[in-house]
Amino acid sequence: MKNTESAIQNSPQDAASLLGTESTGRLLFRYSVPAITGLVVHALYVLVDRIFIGRWVSEIALGGLSLVMPLLTVSFAFSMLFGVGAANMISMRLGQGRREEAENALNHCFFLLAGIGVLLTAVGLIFLEQILSLMGASEGSAALEFARDYFRIILFGTVFSTVGFGLAHCARAQGFPGIAMIAMIMGAGLNIVLSALFIIVFGWGIEGAAWATVVSQFVSAVWIVSFSLGKKAVIHFRPKTFRPSLRITLHIMMFGSAQALLQFLMSGVQLLLNASMGWYGAAALGVENGGDIALAGMTIISSVIMMALMPVFGISQGAQPILGYNYGAKKFDRVFGTYLKAVSSSIAICIIGAALGVFFPEQMIRAFASDAGPEFTEFAARAMWLMMIVLPLSGFQIISANFFVVTGRPKVSIFFTLLRQCIALIPCMLIFGRVWGLWGVVAAIPVADGFAFLVTGIVIVMELRKLKKAFNINAKEKTQ
Repeated sequence: MKNTESAIQNSPQDAASLLGTESTGRLLFRYSVPAITGLVVHALYVLVDRIFIGRWVSEIALGGLSLVMPLLTVSFAFSMLFGVGAANMISMRLGQGRREEAENALNHCFFLLAGIGVLLTAVGLIFLEQILSLMGASEGSAALEFARDYFRIILFGTVFSTVGFGLAHCARAQGFPGIAMIAMIMGAGLNIVLSALFIIVFGWGIEGAAWATVVSQFVSAVWIVSFSLGKKAVIHFRPKTFRPSLRITLHIMMFGSAQALLQFLMSGVQLLLNASMGWYGAAALGVENGGDIALAGMTIISSVIMMALMPVFGISQGAQPILGYNYGAKKFDRVFGTYLKAVSSSIAICIIGAALGVFFPEQMIRAFASDAGPEFTEFAARAMWLMMIVLPLSGFQIISANFFVVTGRPKVSIFFTLLRQCIALIPCMLIFGRVWGLWGVVAAIPVADGFAFLVTGIVIVMELRKLKKAFNINAKEKTQ
C-alpha cells in the first residue's frame, strides 16, 4: 500500500492508469475506505449535531430541520448535477486518454457550482418567507419557527457547500480519494466542535448549529479548491484558460442528471412526507402537536438510516472511477468484478445496520431526545422498525443506479430513480395515507423499496449480459 501511494505521489498520472491494471478488490478497498471514512465522519457530525439540538434546544427543533431538508436537498441536487457529472466525465476521458477534455470539464465544474450556489443564496434570501410557507408545516407549528431561524443562516453557506462537494468528486475521479476524505473529515470535525461551542456553551440554539455548518463548509471548500489549483492533481483548475462551452456543460449535465434527478425527487418526496406528517400526525398520535412530533421523529429516523447508508455511498463513490475508467478502456471483466464486489459489500453493511435499528430502536431514539414524552418515543421506535427492515435492499439499489451512470446509460438510471422516488413511492404515500393515515405513509417507503428492488434486479442482469456480449465482440475484432 505504501509503495502504491508513493508511486501516485511521484507521478500523478499513475493514479489514473492504475485503475486499469491493479486488482479490482484492492482498488475498491483503497478508493472506498477514504470515501467511507469521510462520509461516516460527516454522518456522525449530523448525528451529533442533531443530538445537540434535540437535547439542548428541543426535540421539536428537529422537526424544524425536517422542514428545511427539502430545500437543502435542492442545493445538494445541483452539486450532484455538476459535481458527479463532471467526475464521471473526467474518469471516462482519462480512461480514453483524452486529458485535455477532462481538464476542461473540471474548469466548467467549478464555475457551474459557484454560479448555482450564488443564485440559490440570492433566491432563498429574497423569498425566504414564501419558500418556508410551502414546506408542509401545519398551521401554528412550532417547528416552522425553528426552520426559519436555521434556514436564514444556512443560506450563506450554499456556495461553499456546492463547490466543496462537487470538486471533491472530481478529485476522487482523478485517483485521489484521500483528498475528498480529508475535506469531509475537516469540515465534519470542525462542525462538531463549533456546534458544541455555539449551542451548549454560547446558548445560540438552532442558530448556533447553522453558523457552525456555514463555517465548516467554508473550510472544506477552501481545502478542495486549493488541491484543484495545486501541482499534485492529475488535471488542474485553470481559471485564466476557462472558455465557456455549451457542449461541455450539456455533457456534464447528462452524466450527472440521474443522480441530480434523484435528489430533486427526494426533495419533493420530503415535502410530501412533511405535509403528511402534519396532516395525519395529530389524529394518529392523539396529541395537539402530533404533527411536530411526527416530523421530529422522522428526522431522527432519517439520521440513523443516513448513518447506516454512508458506507454504501462510500463504496459507490469508490467504485465510480474504477467502473468509469475500465468501461472507457473496454475491460468488461474488471467492470463486472468491481460491480459484484461493491454490491455484496454494500448489502452486508446494510444487514448490520438493519439489525441494529430493528433490535435497538428505543435506545437510538433516546440518544437524540432523552426527555421526550411516551408519544414521541413510541412513534419514532415503531416507525424506525418499519423502515429499517428493508435497508439491505437499499445497498443493491445505490450501487446499481451508479453502475448505469458510469457505464454511459443515464436513461436507465433515471428510470430507476423515477421508479422508486416517483412512480412507486408517491402513489403509495398518497393511497396508503388515505387508507391507514400516518402509519400508511410510513409503510409506503419500505413497500416502494421492495418493488423497485425487484425491477432493478431483473434489468441489471439483462444489462450485464448485454455489456459482456458487446465487450467480447470488441475484443475479438481487435485480435483479428
